[in-house]
Amino acid sequence: MMKEELIFVPGPGIGHLASGLELAKRLLDHDDRLSITTLVMNMPFTPSINSYTRSLTASQPRIKLVDLPEVDPPPPELLTKSAEAYICDFVESYIPHVKTTVTDIISSLSNSDVRVAGFIVDFFCVSMIDIANEFSLPSYIFVTSNAGFLGLMLYLPKRHDEISEVMQMSDPDSLIPGFFNPVPARVLPDAVFNKHGGYAAYVKVAQRFRDGKGIIVNTFAELEPFVLRSFSDDHRIPPVYPVGPVLHLKGQPHPEINQDQLDKIMKWLDEQPQSSVVFLCFGSFGSFSPPQVKEIALGIEQSGIKFLWSMRFPLSPSNQFTNPEDVLPEGFLERIEGRGIMCGWAPQVEVLAHKAIGGFVSHCGWNSILESLWYGVPIVTFPIYAEQQLNAFRMVKELGLSVELKLDYRVGGDLVTADEIAKSVICVMQSDSEVRKKVKEMSEKGRKAVMDGGSSFTSITQLIQDITGNN
Repeated sequence: MMKEELIFVPGPGIGHLASGLELAKRLLDHDDRLSITTLVMNMPFTPSINSYTRSLTASQPRIKLVDLPEVDPPPPELLTKSAEAYICDFVESYIPHVKTTVTDIISSLSNSDVRVAGFIVDFFCVSMIDIANEFSLPSYIFVTSNAGFLGLMLYLPKRHDEISEVMQMSDPDSLIPGFFNPVPARVLPDAVFNKHGGYAAYVKVAQRFRDGKGIIVNTFAELEPFVLRSFSDDHRIPPVYPVGPVLHLKGQPHPEINQDQLDKIMKWLDEQPQSSVVFLCFGSFGSFSPPQVKEIALGIEQSGIKFLWSMRFPLSPSNQFTNPEDVLPEGFLERIEGRGIMCGWAPQVEVLAHKAIGGFVSHCGWNSILESLWYGVPIVTFPIYAEQQLNAFRMVKELGLSVELKLDYRVGGDLVTADEIAKSVICVMQSDSEVRKKVKEMSEKGRKAVMDGGSSFTSITQLIQDITGNN
């Protein structure tokens, strides 16, 4: 029987790479005929990726990692103007290397019983579809976010054809197919307002979504049925495969890991009653100004709830502080002793899985949302950047699965007050709330979706059949 090789092109950055490799493992678990070559682009400021990718693939010999040669990255000032534009330029600079590598792979397999069946590209890597086309291979686009975000990306080119301008916060609500509610401009991703390449990059990426043979999304049918149905009703949209939740439940190794601190955190959680602790964590790049840190601290203190707070320090030189005590309210650490723990990095998956955790104040990154749903922990929405505001809007207004603190917070925006924070934390920790009940139900549905016979399991089976039957 002919064996099939897939070429994976994950996005640069640990979040996209982790999701891509987890999807690769999921596909291999489904079909013994498959093997996967993953082409890795190493960004200049992500040194911990190498050890992480090696640890993730060590248990799966049918995943081969190819580190692509280094390229000259775009100028650093572009990163400060628009992360999205920087990433798209960075990816496009790899096109010659990817083409050479794919030529070598196909040549090496020419006299074997293995054929290259197709490409799976991260949505930031849609420029690689042209290479797949040159080799007459089908491309499938992997959206590491949710179906609502996919809905926005499918809507953007149509809007751009009508109004070829960057969006404004003052724009009227958008009617995005697949959303129940009109979507306020204030919850759209930062990039759509960015005049320095962000909007152009999003539109450029979005215009390629219909060029793939199919679109793979890290969601599941039971979580987003309405928006997924809207895709299947539109014959202009390629087939959409909901395959989630795609999660790395062993967690990501981190350069800041401190085993003593980790042991202390887990021991303290072991001593707390079930669902009594709120966890505050805002992602790898989620940090706040000193005045906002003070409000968060006062809000937690005011709530009276036990807490674990993972505090990141700002990367911006204008906002430097490296000692929490410099920005926390005077006497805060003494007053909360025994009731809460402050830490730098925390193992998010391990913490969310702990029985003591009853709520999660989160930046609403999609991986974090899926992890919290997997463990049945309700979220308080505190989005910061990227598409997190749209995620928060969907979780609160569309799906009823989170407690609203803010849907539209952005760095440099109005302060979220201690009173608002205390109120939302108290709300999320209520043991009999409707949100908690709905999150527990969705947790069970998410776990069933990836089991044999579940909706995502069936979707992956169909995806493999479609890829391997395409040429």
